[in-house]
Amino acid sequence: MGSCFTEHMAGYLNRYRFRVLENPHGILFNPVSIAKALKQYKQQHVYTKSDLFEQDGLWQSWEHHGRFAHSDPKVCINQINDSIKVGSSFLQKTDWLIVTLGSAFVYKLKSDSTYNLTGLTKVVANCHKVPAPHFEHTMLDFDEGREALQNIIETARSLQPGIRIIFTISPVRHYREGLVENNRSKGLLHLLVAEATTSQKNVFYFPSYELVNDDLRDYRFFSEDMVHPNYQATQYVWEKFMNACIDMESLCHFEKIGQLHLAINHRPRHPEGAAHQKFRQKMYSLGKSLSEQLPYLDFKDALNFFKPV
Repeated sequence: MGSCFTEHMAGYLNRYRFRVLENPHGILFNPVSIAKALKQYKQQHVYTKSDLFEQDGLWQSWEHHGRFAHSDPKVCINQINDSIKVGSSFLQKTDWLIVTLGSAFVYKLKSDSTYNLTGLTKVVANCHKVPAPHFEHTMLDFDEGREALQNIIETARSLQPGIRIIFTISPVRHYREGLVENNRSKGLLHLLVAEATTSQKNVFYFPSYELVNDDLRDYRFFSEDMVHPNYQATQYVWEKFMNACIDMESLCHFEKIGQLHLAINHRPRHPEGAAHQKFRQKMYSLGKSLSEQLPYLDFKDALNFFKPV
């Protein structure tokens, strides 16, 4: 769960057949919104039209990413409620929760905003391009941040007592906040995570931020906007993550799993030819062998893809 950097790591984990659920609420940047999302999974909150607002013909939720927006409020509600059910179910059986914190800055919908039906100031997960005067823009103080992280940990454990949590901080700099403000924000997140990892059991830190900004520290590892890490950078972080967080039994099979992934995405010139049919049989046998050796990984899509007709 967390910022857009989450998508990169989830993509790699999916590629190597780990059972992964990525951002059921969509991208979330601040720890308060992540804590709220987890609470909704725990409570299995059911959204109604009164939980939504309409902007430029689209119905949306203040707690969710814009990917749930829809011109039909019923469709929006169904998408949100389905994602909460999936998130709740998955968290009750997962072994690990990886949380990527993006920013300590929050946007609070003002109590007198025409978009605020409750009359209470509240932190929003996404501003959805609503004009800035409707929000109060502020950085969390240490106590607010500590409470948010504690809520994340306690809520996750209430759903799955044996869960282990990895916090990481997004290497994406939030330049729109300002250079000084971004550093203060990231610094606060570092302090909050440091306290959580030292005071809590089974809570860990993975240094995504440091690997990109301090180890690589070169603009050739960033995309054209000079803010988001490019493929080389995310690949580098993934390799470090593999070596630090994945056991040797799995790593020994990664080359074969990678072959299977490439084979699924291969587009043969002559799919009906004998050579390709032999190749498909080989990949099916490989997928079946791996699924038997590594039952905690998910090879269903590969087996269905290469299953003999």
